[in-house]
Amino acid sequence: MRKFCLVLILGVIVFSMTGCAKTPTNPVIRMSTTTSVNDSGLMAYLQPEFEKATGYKLEITSAGTGAAIEKGRTGDADILLVHAKSSEEDFINEGFGEERIPFMYNYFVIVGPKDDPAGVSQAKTAAEAFQKIADAGATFISRGDKSGTNTKELAIWKSINLDPTGQPWYVSIGAGMGAALTAADEQQAYTLSDKATFLAHENDLALLLEETDDMKNTYSMIAISTKRFADVNAEGAQAFIEWIRTDKAKDLISKFGVEQYGEPLFFNLD
Repeated sequence: MRKFCLVLILGVIVFSMTGCAKTPTNPVIRMSTTTSVNDSGLMAYLQPEFEKATGYKLEITSAGTGAAIEKGRTGDADILLVHAKSSEEDFINEGFGEERIPFMYNYFVIVGPKDDPAGVSQAKTAAEAFQKIADAGATFISRGDKSGTNTKELAIWKSINLDPTGQPWYVSIGAGMGAALTAADEQQAYTLSDKATFLAHENDLALLLEETDDMKNTYSMIAISTKRFADVNAEGAQAFIEWIRTDKAKDLISKFGVEQYGEPLFFNLD
């Protein structure tokens, strides 16, 4: 009887130890991210699962990638989740982050009027589509906000050796993706969007070009370096990086959007 009680007590102790999640030293993680993963609903979908699994609490702010990265430069974030490779590499080279960790992707899309006066739907690449828009003098709405999407847009114009600045058909609004889609809808104009935000945004625009080789949109994580800011929550940032690469998180990402749109809005890189 005594042995039985001892075994029972030990079992209860072991169960209690394994059943309780480790309490983080600093439970709050400040994440600075891009509007696409926030406005699409992805972070709201992932956040409770991450918090339940780890005991951490995410405090999320979202803006265009340029502004999101700037929060890392000022020490107002512990981790970045952004999508502008060249800007991310500059951030790393300046010593603000240790490593850029790509982990998922989706596609940029070109959307516009359903009657498609510039013939964008006939293009084989984004570069060809932009050339058609320029040749037709069709109104194009640019975010103009130094976001990842704006950076991609400017790179496409550069690839065809065309600077649209100052052209009467080129409208730069200096605002986020939602505002750009609304402006394009109101003016029956073209714009470049990430697919997730376009699908999540109510408008009367048509999706005219998607999933071409020059429109892949890769998302990365960067933990802010303690060498720059000693008080950043490096442990919390690492916990998110490790969790987002678990099979559970990958499964969640692969299913996001399927029920509502009939297809995933983001894809795992591995």
